[in-house]
Amino acid sequence: MATDVCPVCGKPLAARAGRTGRGSVYCSAACRQKAYRERRQPEGLTVQGLIDDIGRQAGRLVPQPADVLYSTVAELSASVAQLRRVARTARDTTEDSGDSVTPAPVTQLAETDFAALTEQYRREIQVHCYRMTGSYDEAEDLVQETFLRAWRARGGFQGRASARTWLYRIATNACLDLLRRTARRPQRYEPVPGMNHGAGEPPARITWLQPYPDDELPVEEGELPEASAVSRETLELVLLAAIQHLPARQRAAFVLRDALGLTAAETAEALEMSVASVNSALQRARPTLRAHLPRERADWRPVAPTREQQAVLERYMAAVERLDLDAMAALLAEDVVLTMPPNPFWFTGRDALVDFVRVSLDPASPAFLGHWRSLPTRANGQLAVGNYVRRPGTSVYRAQVMDVLRFDTDGPDDRIVEITSFEPHLFPAFGLPLRL
Repeated sequence: MATDVCPVCGKPLAARAGRTGRGSVYCSAACRQKAYRERRQPEGLTVQGLIDDIGRQAGRLVPQPADVLYSTVAELSASVAQLRRVARTARDTTEDSGDSVTPAPVTQLAETDFAALTEQYRREIQVHCYRMTGSYDEAEDLVQETFLRAWRARGGFQGRASARTWLYRIATNACLDLLRRTARRPQRYEPVPGMNHGAGEPPARITWLQPYPDDELPVEEGELPEASAVSRETLELVLLAAIQHLPARQRAAFVLRDALGLTAAETAEALEMSVASVNSALQRARPTLRAHLPRERADWRPVAPTREQQAVLERYMAAVERLDLDAMAALLAEDVVLTMPPNPFWFTGRDALVDFVRVSLDPASPAFLGHWRSLPTRANGQLAVGNYVRRPGTSVYRAQVMDVLRFDTDGPDDRIVEITSFEPHLFPAFGLPLRL
């Protein structure tokens, strides 16, 4: 039977009268994160341990039955990939820093042990950098910058805080440095001459916004679905876009406190601020975030896709492949919004969106792109689809655009209320090929 109090702080849980779906286990994101961290403290990844695991996994390889061979090879591949990342980190930190302080082979051992330490936090540090910047590409670069800075500063790590907290502090400062250099702020889309954008207000334009693959979120086996919810906290695109409106310090304070669940004292130490300053930054950040959330959203808790929404996604993909504009239009809310970062194109309203799409989907149009195929995926905890086009006179479907969908959670029919379309260079990060 589900408990009616939070197992971390003991406070009563919010009533769920009239609500369906999985109930809350914790009273807040901070308590959820605290319990999550306590359950998944790393047990100490070592290079030798990885090598030993690979040896054991290789020893279990048998040609038959096929399902056993496949599962063992998959496990072995994951371990080899992890060891490759550790080795690459050890090599890169040495080459980039030129900071070897002990003779070989002791230096090599220290470098690989350092790489093993950082590897176990790689995914969550990358998610943290993504929350701060909104860019998958920049998050990848910032992880490498974080590990390089950590390598250079390893002599000052006294162990008073956990390695995880230490790395988060370094990563946060790396992100703040980037934000200071770029000094970018969301703007409003502007009309494109000759284009019908619809009657709605121009949405916010965040040119650097990119999607994040669900498969790269730091979720450990056996901890779904609760850990899945933790990993997706503040990763939904509409929430991530709202975070981009915050000044750098407010953004860092919000991410560390409300998304990551650090205490006010830990956040103050990481940002080299006073606790009062951290609390003040949060008080200013939260109303700004709510002002940029959709009208039906009062907070930034994740909204998991439903079976009904999955069915809508399948009909959406089928309509695209059939070039059926009427079927596609029937799945869209009347006030649907389409944006295409970093491109300047935007549309508000079903009629304007369909008019824009018609030019490329209608075989009678001079601008007809060709025939389409679609593959489902997940981005930012949301349903998404990778779309491929086979141009007239060709035989290959090439990656064209990734659509991340947001649904009407208040309406009765789960219509699509927002489509954010991205360029195809990130398809491989989502496990999607560039050609079909």
